[in-house]
Amino acid sequence: MSTLPNTPTTNVRRLFVTTALPYANGPFHIGHIMEYIQADIWVRFQRMQGHEVDFVGADDAHGAPIMLAAEKAGKTPEAFVAGIAAGRKQYLDGFHIAFDNWHSTHSPENVELSQDIYRKLDKAGLIYKKPVEQFYDPVKGMFLADRYIKGECSKCHAKDQYGDACEVCSSVYQPTDLINPFSTLSGAKPELKTSDHYFFRLSDPRCTDFLNEWMANNRLQSQVANKAREWLDGKDDKALGDWDISRDAPYFGIDIPDAPGKYFYVWLDAPIGYLASLKNYCAKRGVDFEALLADPATEQVHFIGKDIIYFHTLFWPAMLKFAGKPYKVPDNVYVHGFITVSGEKMSKSRGTGISPLRYLDIGMNPEWLRYYIAAKLNANVEDVDFNPDDFLARVNSDLIGKYINIASRCAGFIAKRFDGQLLSHEDSNEAGNACIAETQAAATSIAELFEAREFGKALREIMSLADKANVFVDTNKPWEIAKTGQAIDLHRVCTDAIQIFRLLTLYLKPVLPALATRVEQFLNIGPLCWSDAGTLLPAGHRINDYKHLMTRVDAKQLDALFDIDKEPVKVTASTPHPATPAKSGVPVQSSPPHQPSPAIAGEGMISIDDFGKIDLRIAKIVKAEHVEGADKLLKLTLDVGALGTRQVFAGIKSAYDPATLEGRLTVMVANLAPRKMKFGLSEGMVLAASGDVPGLFLLSPDAGAQPGMKVK
Repeated sequence: MSTLPNTPTTNVRRLFVTTALPYANGPFHIGHIMEYIQADIWVRFQRMQGHEVDFVGADDAHGAPIMLAAEKAGKTPEAFVAGIAAGRKQYLDGFHIAFDNWHSTHSPENVELSQDIYRKLDKAGLIYKKPVEQFYDPVKGMFLADRYIKGECSKCHAKDQYGDACEVCSSVYQPTDLINPFSTLSGAKPELKTSDHYFFRLSDPRCTDFLNEWMANNRLQSQVANKAREWLDGKDDKALGDWDISRDAPYFGIDIPDAPGKYFYVWLDAPIGYLASLKNYCAKRGVDFEALLADPATEQVHFIGKDIIYFHTLFWPAMLKFAGKPYKVPDNVYVHGFITVSGEKMSKSRGTGISPLRYLDIGMNPEWLRYYIAAKLNANVEDVDFNPDDFLARVNSDLIGKYINIASRCAGFIAKRFDGQLLSHEDSNEAGNACIAETQAAATSIAELFEAREFGKALREIMSLADKANVFVDTNKPWEIAKTGQAIDLHRVCTDAIQIFRLLTLYLKPVLPALATRVEQFLNIGPLCWSDAGTLLPAGHRINDYKHLMTRVDAKQLDALFDIDKEPVKVTASTPHPATPAKSGVPVQSSPPHQPSPAIAGEGMISIDDFGKIDLRIAKIVKAEHVEGADKLLKLTLDVGALGTRQVFAGIKSAYDPATLEGRLTVMVANLAPRKMKFGLSEGMVLAASGDVPGLFLLSPDAGAQPGMKVK
């Protein structure tokens, strides 16, 4: 047996790890999956090191958007969020994301903890109330957040601008500055009303002094710490101020103690949901939650995206600090960037979005995505780009061409010639012994990279070792040795290759847990842990027959992934989606595509399916311009919400002055094939009416419509 002298040997750590809580108004998107994969890899690595980890998540279930979405769906908020929660498991299981507990902020534990923290902050003198004047919708009977108020910009007079900033001239203002404001919920003119709001005194010197000290202790990445300090020092438009933590009824949330009709703002109880999920998990196991949390040895670690730094680096640690025991401040907040597709912001309609469920439904191996994302991740706050061509090349080259290739070329000889038994390591040839020693020695540096979340660097080092292993196999050519009958040499080379393959599997296990399990079965060994890097399989160890471990990515699968206009069609892959199990060797087929119903009337009629092919959307005219050399055309720049910005040439010059169009809403055909014109590319069509009387009349939606809404 060979032993590695510098295998990491640390004291057992106690870790409490979370990811940001997804808002319970829709399914997971690829950004969620990226974050969960990052945290899951780090957690799996910690467990392989022998550390104890509680890895918990939850749905962020409160707030006005949830209440309004439930109302629109004809459900209670409780039923609405329960329906969203029921769909989480297929994503988490599908991508091998192993949370120990998944809970909800709409839970008894979260009510108890949120109210307890509030009372303790109040007792510390950090809560106060003051009257706040806000717009109120007399039809809906509720106060309106800025996002639910629109009107005419008082600076440039663009219409349909939100209550906090103008998208045309970029002016920032208060909702009360809007001209002719209206509620986007009912269309009614809002009224100004005053209500008492509760505030957390974040500007208190105790809070600012603590936050400066907390940040100085390397709790944050340098980029994140620098940004947080700008807010602390008042050098940013989000300069530190007291935090409004209350909302008025009607609101779906947690009651503020001794304040009838008042609820905690969702961002107060959402992060407390981390603790609520842990408390729920502790109760299931009979563990003392308060003792676990109060233990100085317990490390509290959060993985989040860069869009919620403000809450997690200022409000959250300050709340925990001044709530006192058993609460503890985060030991680390690890921040990542966003995910893009081929360098572009994701857009489902333009085929630049990735649906995680579609990825699974068409039979793509979830560990391809785990590996690819890990290969792109580092410890900095950088965006991760999914490039289909790079994805195909990297997965096929690294995982199949380098890693799997080692076992596939050597395992058969062990089974057929040597009854599946390995040779003693002492019988290795010089080159094999050197390759094994180098692979073992890398355990420490690879572990340091995983610990530091430098996953891309770790995988590059692992694949460099795989390259060297393949050079060893290529140089010794076991397939040639097999022809000469030199059994001992063949046995040596193949045994050494299998030893190296086992070590590489160990290093890849945090990223590829399901594949590692299949390799463990093939090698006839127990679950690999990091200390196993210091040992080798003994002489006479019998491995099982080799079965193909992973298939290559097929370009047709990527075509299916991005072909959003078609129903998913199953493509054979190595690992079926757990939600749609198949018999061994039989690919699962999705339901057949919907067949359009025939038209039931005569000539000139269309079916509902024909009409459904037209994608009509609300669009805002951001810019309107004359087109040089064109007698009838105006060039329109349209904001189509989530579909992005479109350029359209419209024959309405005779009826409209461009200056009168900017800021107004209209209707466009969003899925019309782009048309190359003399003056440029036209990416759709706006709708206008004309008839026997002179004139053209651009279609306009009713008040309350928003860019990107579908017209049905």
